[in-house]
Amino acid sequence: MSQKLYIRPIAFAESPQSEEGEAVRLAGGMVYASRFALIVRDGTRVVSRRRVGVEGMAAALAALPDALAADGEAQWAGLRTAHVPIPCGNRTLRLDQPQVMGILNVTADSFSDGGKFLDNPDAALRHAHAMLEAGAALIDVGGESTRPGSAPVWEGDEAKRVVPVIERLAASGAAISIDSRRSTVIEAALAAGAHIVNDVSALRHDPRSMEIVARSGAPVVLMHAPGSEGDLHADGTYADVVLDVFDDLRERRDACLAAGIAREKIVLDPGIGFGKSLAENLALVNALPLLHALGQPVLFAASRKRMIGALSNEAPASRRLGGSLMLAIRAFDAGAQMVRVHDVAETVQALHVWRGLRDAALTDFSQMGEG
Repeated sequence: MSQKLYIRPIAFAESPQSEEGEAVRLAGGMVYASRFALIVRDGTRVVSRRRVGVEGMAAALAALPDALAADGEAQWAGLRTAHVPIPCGNRTLRLDQPQVMGILNVTADSFSDGGKFLDNPDAALRHAHAMLEAGAALIDVGGESTRPGSAPVWEGDEAKRVVPVIERLAASGAAISIDSRRSTVIEAALAAGAHIVNDVSALRHDPRSMEIVARSGAPVVLMHAPGSEGDLHADGTYADVVLDVFDDLRERRDACLAAGIAREKIVLDPGIGFGKSLAENLALVNALPLLHALGQPVLFAASRKRMIGALSNEAPASRRLGGSLMLAIRAFDAGAQMVRVHDVAETVQALHVWRGLRDAALTDFSQMGEG
């Protein structure tokens, strides 16, 4: 089938009833949407767009050709999926509300904090525990920088960086993800106590990684990056970045399902900043709710990234807090289940205020008038 369908939420509401009519719960109830764009693409060319409300969705899907209608029903169900919690040892990550993932880079050259915790497990652990105390639900431990132009790291060195930190964090009862694309590192990290695999190559870089993840039963984050081998940022050419990223993540999800990874163990990340221009990154942020149509939890990771500097007079990474918080809030509004950040305390505070405003909007009907 050359034609593909996409159901993109385009109008949002604060409650099940909006000025535009009925709204449905997206992402397990974190977001309400009342209008959707049904987009049909033939190859790389969009051939039709139709605006549809909740009440007209069944008829609109039934009017499509059979193959598109079946996919449309699956996407419509995916948009409304309430995801089961993710077990992480003695902890559980609920996915009915956003969770904050704290970044712990045990690297020499990460763009934001490279070198701060390299060869200093005690400092790394202090920082991890500070993030946990500030409200991080889990810690993402990485031993290789994936910024543009970064030097490759030998997998043995990468494992030596992350394993001691993971072992000590696991002993303290923390929920941990391993940020790696190498099978030997992933295997060692899981053995050391990591609970989730966060692979920036979506399990493409190392053929053994898929098998290890499937055998372990560990949840996995599949991130979109256009490149392969040494440069994940290469080959970033798109006919439509939003629809192309959707298609690529769908393909990687389906590859994982075929390999025996359970559907409830798969999380998707659009890969903000990886092989994408500023305009393409902004388009992905604005279209983030579309990813829920794939029926998987969504992780959003834009903390301190280059796009913030590009919009802020080239502010260095250390001065991108405001932009990082703005993007995190947009991710909350889009129903992202996890947000990966450097500045945990500030993001958690923003999340608390966001949740207060949302909960008040859901319960205060005094200004809505009579039905």
